[in-house]
Amino acid sequence: MSLATGSYLARRAAQKERVRILYRRALKDTLNWAVHRHLFYHDADALRERFDANKNVADIDTIDRMITAGEASYNKWRHPDPYIVPWAPGGTKFCRNPTPPAGIEIIYNFGREDND
Repeated sequence: MSLATGSYLARRAAQKERVRILYRRALKDTLNWAVHRHLFYHDADALRERFDANKNVADIDTIDRMITAGEASYNKWRHPDPYIVPWAPGGTKFCRNPTPPAGIEIIYNFGREDND
């Protein structure tokens, strides 16, 4: 394998990774915009069609421009208040009951201590 071929394959692999990440982010963000699942399915199909329409583009520079335009469009239309699972970082229940600091002993016998 020549240096040019290796460089080409490395660039294509990086592009595939960027497209995969962009698709996953856009698909997850579609859930934030859809109120009901039946609306989400329609939007997810439309998103997939947009990605599949450009599946067979072969020019590397064109692909780079398309990825950059897609990332810009995604950043422009991102949901301003995305849904966060309550127990995930940033959720309403995250670290609600954190572990006690070191040095604090928790006694679970609730007043039945031995008074020796």
